[in-house]
Amino acid sequence: MSAVTSRLFGSMTALITPFRNNAVDDDAFQALCARQIEHGTNALVPVGTTGESPTLSHDEHRHVVALCVEVARGKIPVIAGAGSNSTAEAIGFAQHAQSVGADAVLCVTPYYNKPTQEGLYQHYRAIHDASDIPIIIYNIPPRSVVDMSVDTMARLAQLPRIVGVKDSTADLARPLRQRVATGPDFIQLSGEDATALPFLVQGGVGCISVTSNIAPGLVSDMHKAWRAGDLKTAQAINERLLPVHDAMFAETSPGPVKYAASLMGLCSAEARLPMVPVSEATQARVRRVLTEAGLL
Repeated sequence: MSAVTSRLFGSMTALITPFRNNAVDDDAFQALCARQIEHGTNALVPVGTTGESPTLSHDEHRHVVALCVEVARGKIPVIAGAGSNSTAEAIGFAQHAQSVGADAVLCVTPYYNKPTQEGLYQHYRAIHDASDIPIIIYNIPPRSVVDMSVDTMARLAQLPRIVGVKDSTADLARPLRQRVATGPDFIQLSGEDATALPFLVQGGVGCISVTSNIAPGLVSDMHKAWRAGDLKTAQAINERLLPVHDAMFAETSPGPVKYAASLMGLCSAEARLPMVPVSEATQARVRRVLTEAGLL
C-alpha cells in the first residue's frame, strides 16, 4: 500500500458545491473545506454526486477540484470526482486532478449508457492506463443503473492504481464478498451513512459521507472510536446521527444537506435545476433533527 492510499480511511466528506446567484461560491466552498479539516475529517471528496457534478460545466468541475486542493494540500487527501459516462471525459478529469495535486480520483460507473461488465472493465482500464493517479471505483446502482459485479471488481483490483471502491449498494454482504475476492489491501469505503458502521465490521475502512458536511466532528469521532476498538462510543454516535442521516435523504440529495448547511450559516441552500428547493415538510424535518442532534 502506497503512502497516499494508506491515508484513505475513516471519515471522508462528499462535499456539497455552494452556489450564489447560480455561480460557484468559491469562498463558501473553501471555508467548508477548511472547516472539515478543523473538525477531523480524513479526506475531502469534491465534485461527486453530492457536489452536483452533473450540472457543473467542465471548467467549473476543474475549478472546484483546484479550490479543494488549494485548501487541503499537505493536510488531508483530496479524492477528486472524475466520473463520466464518456470514457474520454473521465480520462480528462483524472488527468486534470493529477495535474493540480489531487491524491486520488473517484470514478462512478458509467450511467445511462449501461455498459456490460466487460465494458466497465475496459472503461476503468482506460482511465488507469491514461493516468498515474490512484483510482477509486464508485459503485452506485440506484443512480447509474449498472452494478459492478464482484468478479469485475476483482479483475480491476489487479491493476496497480485501481485501489478501492466507494460502495453505495447498501448490501452489507458485499464488502465481505469483495474483501475475499480482492484481498485486504483493496480500500472499501461505504457510500451510505446509515450503514457505515456495520460496513466497517464487514471489511470496510471508512465512509464517504453526506452527513459529515454538517456534522464533521461527530462523524469523524465515530470512525476514530471504531478504529480505537471503542464500539460502545461508535454505536452511541451512530444512534445519535441516524435521524440526521435519514433526513439528509428525505428528498433527493443534496437538497436536504444544502438546506441543513444553510441553517448552520455555512452556505446558501441554492441548487441548480433540475434540483429544486426542498419542501416545507422536509425543511421542518431537517431543522428538527439538527436541533435534536445538537447541531443547531
